[in-house]
Amino acid sequence: MKDGIERAAELLAAARRGVAFTGAGVSAESGIRTFRGENGLWRQYDPFKVSSIDHFLQDPSAYWTVSKERYETYRAARPNPGHVALAAMEQAGIVRAVVTQNTDGLHREAGSTEVIELHGSGRSVACLDCGAREGRAEVQARLALEMPPRCRTCGGVHIKPAVVFFGEPLPAEAVERAFTLARECDLMLVVGSSLVVYPANGVPVAAVDAGAPLVIVNAEPTPLDGVATAVIQGPSGEVLPRLLQLARR
Repeated sequence: MKDGIERAAELLAAARRGVAFTGAGVSAESGIRTFRGENGLWRQYDPFKVSSIDHFLQDPSAYWTVSKERYETYRAARPNPGHVALAAMEQAGIVRAVVTQNTDGLHREAGSTEVIELHGSGRSVACLDCGAREGRAEVQARLALEMPPRCRTCGGVHIKPAVVFFGEPLPAEAVERAFTLARECDLMLVVGSSLVVYPANGVPVAAVDAGAPLVIVNAEPTPLDGVATAVIQGPSGEVLPRLLQLARR
């Protein structure tokens, strides 16, 4: 791990157009459960009943019932030292942007300014019938009396968080921006991602194909470890502040 950290710190110190690519492992350190893995949400809930667009259109209550159970943990989550270190890397001119698979908004809360949310944002809710939007907290507050919740504008029941469900495409503008950044970067820093979710996992691949060095910080091995310049297995909340400290020396 020592050699990996030292090599990664050298790459960060030299970077001027770095891109961070983050996944659920970063948010897990703020108390938000991952979807996959030993303690993942999909071991407790059927993902296609809870978070597929087809099932949501048939029965919005399935999603909102789970959201009612889980929202307090989501609402209470705060940025951890990993989020803060990535924001500091942007301020230091090392990282140009954060491309994230997460929908919790914690990167922006930590101070990162260019955040590309490939899977949308869970902090707002959109009506699929009329397009009206509301804050997530306002909708959650109604669930005790209204299940499923109804749109305050048109009365429809097809209001969903502005996140990508199974069966929906990723937002085209975000995808285009993410791949552009990847092709232009001089360092791809993957943090807390298993790199198994398609098509988002193509972003680090695009950077490698364009000649950028790849640094991976993750708790477990990933499919791209073999092409990475440095691999560090450990919690991002410990590793990233250390990397930043070494890069600034």
